[in-house]
Amino acid sequence: MDGPAVLDLARDAIWTLILVASPMMLVGLVVGVIIALVQALTQIQEMTLVFVPKIIAIFVSMVIALPFMGQTLTGFMDRIADRIIGF
Repeated sequence: MDGPAVLDLARDAIWTLILVASPMMLVGLVVGVIIALVQALTQIQEMTLVFVPKIIAIFVSMVIALPFMGQTLTGFMDRIADRIIGF
């Protein structure tokens, strides 16, 4: 493999990582902001209050997004296999 092929593979891997992780990260961000807003409005400053709803929301989003994540990772693996066969 030459340099441009390695960079192209790395770019594809990073883009796949962003696509696979973004649904869970966005859900965690939204839930975190909502809980922080509720904490600011009610003046409850309990640090452990944030973790349980975030974990549950991220788990639910992972279950919902699992087919998309699997399809994206399968496509990435197919592209890698095609590159291996091509060399």
